[in-house]
Amino acid sequence: MTQPNIVLIVADNLGWGELGCYGGGALRGAPTPRIDALAEEGVLLQNFNVESDCVPTRSALMTGRHPIRTGSPQSVPPGLPQGLTRWELTLAQLLSAKGYATAHFGKWHLGDIEGRYPSDRGFDEWYGIPRTTDESQFTSCVGYDSSVADLPYIMEGKAGQRSKQVKLYDLESRRTIDEELVAKSSEFMNRHVQAKKPFFLYLPLVHLHFPTLPHRDFAGKTGNGDFADSMAEMDHRVGQVVDEVSRLGISDNTLFIFCSDNGPEFRAPFRGTAGPWRGTYHTAMEGSLRVPFIARWPGRIDPGRISNEIVHVTDIFTTLAKLGGASIPTDRPIDGVDQANFLFKNESKSAREGFIFYIKQEMRALKWRDWKLHFYWEPEVNEGKGKLESPYLFNLTRDPKEETDILVFNTWVLGPMMRMVKAFNDSVESFPNVKPGAKDPK
Repeated sequence: MTQPNIVLIVADNLGWGELGCYGGGALRGAPTPRIDALAEEGVLLQNFNVESDCVPTRSALMTGRHPIRTGSPQSVPPGLPQGLTRWELTLAQLLSAKGYATAHFGKWHLGDIEGRYPSDRGFDEWYGIPRTTDESQFTSCVGYDSSVADLPYIMEGKAGQRSKQVKLYDLESRRTIDEELVAKSSEFMNRHVQAKKPFFLYLPLVHLHFPTLPHRDFAGKTGNGDFADSMAEMDHRVGQVVDEVSRLGISDNTLFIFCSDNGPEFRAPFRGTAGPWRGTYHTAMEGSLRVPFIARWPGRIDPGRISNEIVHVTDIFTTLAKLGGASIPTDRPIDGVDQANFLFKNESKSAREGFIFYIKQEMRALKWRDWKLHFYWEPEVNEGKGKLESPYLFNLTRDPKEETDILVFNTWVLGPMMRMVKAFNDSVESFPNVKPGAKDPK
């Protein structure tokens, strides 16, 4: 089989309940017809799971490893050590070594110094922001002092060259960045289709991260405020990429994935929704873990599929690396499993039954089949009880809001679940975790 093109679009802080195909759309003030149509043409996962916020999810996606292993468990302010050490191997590095053209357009958040930008980590080219979007507010904040807090910039770079600042990332450029990212994505795809070279396009959009501000062309479009207008814009941007893939005549040889990096915003006035699930990102609730995931590949993925099988963000790394012909590293624990049979051969069962879930340095929860075990209890951000003497157990099919602890009646579940914990702890003993802020190997 000819190496397929890969388009991976990752929305920022898009909750499970926002899109029309997940029960939102018009109910949230903004229909999402383009993304809904994409779901009808492929598979929609109801149980795709990520990490608690931006950095750990992106680390897990790029390395196939739980972020506690990579020293990337949380977002940190500019000027502090952050991101992946150069010892980690990225998905872009593996695909590039197999002949793929690779591009990153959007939010990186895995390193903001020379040696750790996307163009240093396997991407031929990049354009976007090295950290995150709340920084676009800096220059509008009362008392902001650029001598103690770095000015935020949109940057760009190419492999083998130093990355450079392009323009200030302020509230106005925050409104236009997704438009720019899609334009650069279209140009990249055109260039490599003409060159007849397979490509990996990683497009981590900025929407819907706060401040959730739409492009001026979409401001007021829905009549339901900035958040709904931004949803409408995001849907349009995804549609633009779909249309370009179609126009180039490469749909049948292109795996197209759209997903989110974590659960919904919880800050007023940008509060999102996780639909039937409880909680937001920065928690271990289902509203944090479960996010949208849609994949389309005509002829390989049956249209109209919907599955509640468990898939984890680390699986993207392993699945896409193998799809591109790359070998998975054997000198370190890789947590992602290959989901090719489940996704591309339309098998009914996922290749995994569960996973552990950390927030920062704490193992907060564990999922296995329909069961969820909480070691800490914090259903709302900063509203926690701390570590539980007796963990809480929920059956997510019967209790999607995680309201009624039933551990005492189902202690049998602890057997398979705690074996997962032991297996992970044993692997850490054999392969110690990278410490946050670790320096690059010399």
